[in-house]
Amino acid sequence: MATPVSITQQQLGVLFDAVAAADKAIARCFAVRAEAVDRARRFSAAQAGSIPLSLQSRWSREEIAQRELSSELAATLRIPERTAETLLAESQALAEHLPATRAALAEGRISYRHAQAIVQQSWSIPVEGVAAFEQALLPSAEHLTVAKLKHKARLLRERLHPETITARRARSITDRTSGVTPEYDGMATLYLTTGAELVQAIFHRATDLAASLQSPDETRTLTQLRADVLSDLLIHGVTPTGVGTGVKATVQVTVPVLTLLGHSEEPGYLEGYGPIDPATARDLASKAPSFTRLLTHPETGVILSVGRDRYKTPKAMRRFLRLRDETCRFPGCNKPARGAELDHSHDWGLLGETAHDNLAHLCRPNHALKTQTRWTVAQQPGGILTWTSPTGRDFVTEPATVLPTGPPSTASDLPDDPPF
Repeated sequence: MATPVSITQQQLGVLFDAVAAADKAIARCFAVRAEAVDRARRFSAAQAGSIPLSLQSRWSREEIAQRELSSELAATLRIPERTAETLLAESQALAEHLPATRAALAEGRISYRHAQAIVQQSWSIPVEGVAAFEQALLPSAEHLTVAKLKHKARLLRERLHPETITARRARSITDRTSGVTPEYDGMATLYLTTGAELVQAIFHRATDLAASLQSPDETRTLTQLRADVLSDLLIHGVTPTGVGTGVKATVQVTVPVLTLLGHSEEPGYLEGYGPIDPATARDLASKAPSFTRLLTHPETGVILSVGRDRYKTPKAMRRFLRLRDETCRFPGCNKPARGAELDHSHDWGLLGETAHDNLAHLCRPNHALKTQTRWTVAQQPGGILTWTSPTGRDFVTEPATVLPTGPPSTASDLPDDPPF
């Protein structure tokens, strides 16, 4: 016999129904977005033939159209361009190869994350097998979590895929990668994507080493010990081939002088991450073999520009701009400035100066994008960049840090690490 439902429970049930209705509305909006994105893709491809090419163009009209499309979509949605490229591919797949999945999304029967799981697993299946894959998997998407749907999709994909997993693994291993994701409160996540057997071996070895350090006097948990073991191995370890011998981990940290002296609790600033606690900043500063002077009073000889006398940027100005920008300055790009190129916002070839207010870091792909496409940029005071897209829409990027008026420099370059 069913237990009677109280009025309070009924009211809560109504709220759950409202949540479900909102979730269905969100799914329908994702379907509308996918349609709009794919229409933009088709329109851009159709207009590619009318793109003007200059004598200096190294890209074809089709390549220019594709990069203009993905870069402006990324800037519009405030997402990285790689994410925008994935969105374009997902929208095309829903429009051309997975009509039933698209219909389920438009009706709110599945979420966009469920649709993504189906789309991404279908990409490596030959076109003739996609319909059967969708028909077998879609009914489960209406009641499974995304994680369980992905698991079922992988199993189904193995049965339907004509190519062996050995051949696919050999191709996939070329996409191995690693990176850093900033977290809260001075923390960050280091991730590694490579062969499953290698990841398992790394994790188990770190676990075994961590377990060997446990004792009645050890206060750290196994999880904490494993993180510490991995950190020590990566910072101080040497590979079997000798890579890492004599190599020391280095970081760039900016510490307010009053914090350094212990008279202030203002946070330090870790390049590529952001604010860190004063104690960590002082500890890093205490271990530094030397300091680089950056906070120089304007009356002591700050040089803001070398004008048209030289194209090459002085070392001190490069240091200043690297700390100011921290990443590539194209909208949505997070590639580190340390591996990027310094670009003259107003082109050197068009009488632009080598000055701190006419230079900004651009990664190589976005430097080429500025050169080869109809994107333009103007630099405003304070290192603010206003990018104008090929469709005439403006997007603003700000510097990562606000530093004093300009880089310390003299007519001749300062050494890389002058003593404090």
